[in-house]
Amino acid sequence: MNFPGFLSPQGIATIAFFVVVAVTLVGALIAVAARNIFHNVLGLAMSLIGVAGLFLYLNSPFVALMEILIYVGAICIAICFAIMLSEPLYLPRPPRKFTKILGAMAGSGLVFIFLLLLTKKTKWVPAAERSTDWSVTTIGHYLLTNYSLIFEVVSLLLLVAMLGAIVIARGGRGSS
Repeated sequence: MNFPGFLSPQGIATIAFFVVVAVTLVGALIAVAARNIFHNVLGLAMSLIGVAGLFLYLNSPFVALMEILIYVGAICIAICFAIMLSEPLYLPRPPRKFTKILGAMAGSGLVFIFLLLLTKKTKWVPAAERSTDWSVTTIGHYLLTNYSLIFEVVSLLLLVAMLGAIVIARGGRGSS
């Protein structure tokens, strides 16, 4: 059966991809631009759900599920608990310093350029040419051999997130 243009399976897949990318980017913008810290966390969760959708699009459902369980389910919830333990949102916020904003923009720009260059230099192999055995055993073997650095970086990220939640919570309790 012939479908016109965007109603073909390829067209629908392309539209779904751009919707997932839009969800990821809008969530990231909310996470960065919102002035309310709770809205920042919701934007982060939205962005991470979009990243999980990208993993699904890349035919990696296990990594997508782990993205949702670990980052959305654990990190964002830990940050929400830290927000609940910190000082109330109705207190006046200190003004943002222009130098900090400029530094954050420069740092994020450098990371973006680095990732863009890394993406351009990477030789991308289609999923059909790779191994089709993606059992939990195989993924565990890869995480502890070929990708052990990534495994350690994720562990470090979880540790930093927990420490950040503790610092935010402790700072709120110490002022009362």
